[in-house]
Order: sequence, then C-alpha cells, then structure tokens
Amino acid sequence: MAHAVKELYPGTKLAIGPSIADGFYYDLDSDHTISEEDLPKIEKKMKEIIKSKRPFVRKELTKDEAVRMFQDMGETYKVELINELDDGTVSVYEEGDFVDLCRGPHLEKTSMVKAFKLLSVAGAYWRGDEKNKMLQRIYGTAFPTREELQKHLDFLEEVKKRDHRRLGKELDLFSLTDDIGAGLVLWHPRGASIRRVIESFWLDEHQKAGYQILYTPHMAKLDLWQKTGHLDFYRDNMYSPMEIDEMEYEIKPMNCPFHVSVFKSQLRSYRDLPLRYAELGTVYRYERSGVLHGLLRVRGFTQDDAHIFCREDQIDDEVLKVLDFTLFVLKTFGFDDYNIYLSTRPDKYVGTEGAWDKATNALEKALKHKELSYEVDPGEGVFYGPKIDIKVTDSLGRQWQCSTIQVDFNIPERLDINYRDSDSRDSRPIMIHRALMGSLERFFGVLIEHYAGAFPLWLAPVQVSVLTIAERHAEFARTVADRLIQEGIRADIDTDNEKIGKKIRRATLSKTPYMCIIGDKEMEKNAVTIRMRSGDSAGEKNIDELVDFLRDEISKRRQI
Repeated sequence: MAHAVKELYPGTKLAIGPSIADGFYYDLDSDHTISEEDLPKIEKKMKEIIKSKRPFVRKELTKDEAVRMFQDMGETYKVELINELDDGTVSVYEEGDFVDLCRGPHLEKTSMVKAFKLLSVAGAYWRGDEKNKMLQRIYGTAFPTREELQKHLDFLEEVKKRDHRRLGKELDLFSLTDDIGAGLVLWHPRGASIRRVIESFWLDEHQKAGYQILYTPHMAKLDLWQKTGHLDFYRDNMYSPMEIDEMEYEIKPMNCPFHVSVFKSQLRSYRDLPLRYAELGTVYRYERSGVLHGLLRVRGFTQDDAHIFCREDQIDDEVLKVLDFTLFVLKTFGFDDYNIYLSTRPDKYVGTEGAWDKATNALEKALKHKELSYEVDPGEGVFYGPKIDIKVTDSLGRQWQCSTIQVDFNIPERLDINYRDSDSRDSRPIMIHRALMGSLERFFGVLIEHYAGAFPLWLAPVQVSVLTIAERHAEFARTVADRLIQEGIRADIDTDNEKIGKKIRRATLSKTPYMCIIGDKEMEKNAVTIRMRSGDSAGEKNIDELVDFLRDEISKRRQI
C-alpha cells in the first residue's frame, strides 16, 4: 500500500505502518489530501504491484547506513525512528525499486497477497501528540482468501450498524458537542432513563452485599494527590491545578483518596472490618483528542467505584466475594462470556516487592479457588497494586474491558490509615479497589452495541408504546398508558391521526419492546393486542393481565 501511494502521489513521506488486530494502517505525510474516493485508485495500483510477482528482499544495515539511506530518500520520519533504535543493525525490505524500514518477516513475493481491502481514511498526529504534525492514516485489511475477506467485511458492516455513536443519535440517547467540550457526555432523557435503571440496580445490589454508599467532592487539594502517588505516576492524565484561596486544588481523577478520608474520620476497630464503601463517583481524566471515541473514551465519566478496607486475614474471602459479585452483575446485563487477566507489577511502582507478592498471590488464589481460567498479563498492574481485569465478549465476539479488582498494600501506607487490632495496637488495613462495570459511560456504549440498541425490556427507555387505530380510541389509550405509568412501567402513547402501520413502524424503529394496539374490539373487551418489536404477537390481554405480564417480565431481567 505504501508503495502504491508513493507512486500515485510522489513526495509522500512514510511514517509508521503496523499490523493491528484486524488489519493494518499506514500514517502518511502527503501534499495530496487522501480521501475515501482515492482508495479504489490506490487498490488498483496495489493490484498492479501484486501482479508483478516481485520478491521481498531483506537487507541488514548499520544504523548509520540506514540513516544515510533514508535521509537521501527524504524519509525524515524513518530517520527519527532509526535514531531511537537500540539495535546496532537495522533491517529493511526491498520490493522492486521500493524500500522500507521493517523488522519483518514478510511473504516471499507480492503475488502471495490474495485478498485485501482498504477501509477508511483518518487523521492521526505523529506519535499521537497533537503538538506534532497531523498525518493521513489509511486503514486496510487482508486475508488469505476472498471468502475470509468477505466474511470480515460483512462483520464490519454489522459493526457499523451497531456503532453506539450512530445509534445514540438515532435513538436520542446521548450527545457530545463542541459547545460543551470534547469527551464530555450529555445524557438525553431516553439515555438517562436507562442510566437510572442501571444505577438503581447497582445501589440495590450493593446494599444487599453489605456496602455503604458514599458521595464525595469533585476536587481536592493538590497535596492529597501528591501523597497518594498520583502526581508522580498519573500526572499526564490529570488536569492542571487551579488556585483557590491561595492553595492549589485538582479535579479528581480517582475516588479512592476520598474513601480513605471517610475511613480516617474516626477510630476503627478490627471488629469494624471489613468496611465496604461504594460510590457512583464522577471523575475527570485528560485524554488526547485523537483517542476520544464516543462513550468508549471520554474525559468525564462516572465509575461504579468501591473500596474495601479489611484485615490481611480477610483478603481471600473479600476477593472471592467481589469476584462472585462481578460475574453476577455482568451476567445480569447479558455478558456470560469473558476472559480474565491477572496483571502483575509494572516497572514503575510504589511499595515493597513483598507487599506486591502478597497482593498478587491473594488475587491468584481467588481465581484458582473459583476454578476460573485466566492469563497472566506481566507488568500491566497499576502503580499501587496488581489487579484482575475481566473483559466481556459481546454478541459480535468483541472483547471489552469492564471490571477490575485491585489489592493495594500501598495507599494505606502512604495515607497512614490504621485500625485498632485485638491487642489494642495500630495496624494497617488492606485496601481492595474494584469496579464492576468500569465507567457508566463506557459500559452504556458497550450495551448499546451488544444489543444493537434493542435493549431488553427491563432496560428499555420506553418499555411499551400504546398505539391507537383511530381517533375514537384515544381516550381509552390514555387510560391504559396512565395505568402503566402508575404501575412503574415506562410507557408512551401515539394517538396521531395516522395509519396504524406507520405507528407500528415508528415504535419498531425506536426499538420499543412491546406495542399495545387499541381498536374497537379492544375497547369493547377493555383489553389490548400486544405486538412485539420482532413482529410476533403476544396475544390479547385485559389491562390487569397486561400489567401482571409486564411486571413479571421486567422482574426477571430477561436478555431479550
């Protein structure tokens, strides 16, 4: 692809072009503005190169030789990359008169490329830094056979249909606007309705599980974040401090120091532990504009956060409870398939190796006790402790990071928190950080795509639409809708002077689970005819039967 672009648009400089999970991309610096309309032309040139059957030839050069060669070619980005390499030798690959920096390996010759497709064009800052030049990025994919390629393209079409940004607009769930600011979410009434259901479920289940609910401020003095270690290890993701009363304050990127302060507000006994604090806490983290992506990557979000303060002898039991709780919540929302990762000590960390080993062993012991399959993810723990990450698999087979469980021996030490043990001595509690859904914004985005916007009845923003066949049915329809609303069922009504087919289509497009159709026959029987969004009929029911049917379905939290 890079060869084709350079032939079509002379003077183009090559930046970086890696393979990625489902294909590849190349970042290019070209005077020609590459658009989607250019992709067929580039593909045509690629096919000519493939037909040439030229071999890929590997050569190894010293760093100095490679720098001189790419300088002569005007490839300044390659020169920058080579100068940063630690290796004494550099590998390049030649194909005809085209040469590129690459570690390899490659296919033997161009004709072995059988099926490919260029997918899209996007902008990308060099090195992902908005202070650098904006480059042009071409995405593509390739497969051994045309059949495999077509299967993947069909999959991508389904992904487009489920894109939460498109569905969020079509279903009027949320918006992100430049007027408010990049990465800051506006929840519209329909989206907020779903959020309220999620939050109510979350609160109810946490109270059942022995958690105490907290509310904490959105900012704190800067020195608090210095004490926790966030300034040293997390500074790039924090916003600039603000001055208030001649003191510096910072918008919170985390909730944990606030929960520690609640713990420290009074003397704690070993009999008080474990203490489980939970909060739907909104935090703010700086993300570069180039990585923001709908609800999946934002700058302000609400974590379903909790921190458990326990004795060392309680760690195993508490981690097991959190694991059970996590899997219960994920299953309730329709995620039965997941992968688990145990993330261990990173290169930069706080605390002692002994404390890290204890924390890691506690997490691993819990996974083995539950007989859960997991992979070790070396060096991917947070700076204060190891963690278990759970990635759910959605209805298209894609993985999403949601839940995390972290054992922390370090923040209790840095913030000097204690409890009075059975010998009346001060002892350090252990702190378990955990989020079951991650952030509500990201989790909502995943739910939209998982269900393609067709939420199950218990989550749907409008659970029932009451539709009239003629104007004379409007008063009865309002009576039905009012009864449903009084019973706590989210219902709306469509009495417009239009044909019933149009009303059904409108409710179906809005992905409402049930439609109650009212005509002369229904009025006579004080009943409704129930139609499902799938087009199937659920029969005729009187109003009491309808309420009982819906309340029963909602209580079961079915995933359809």
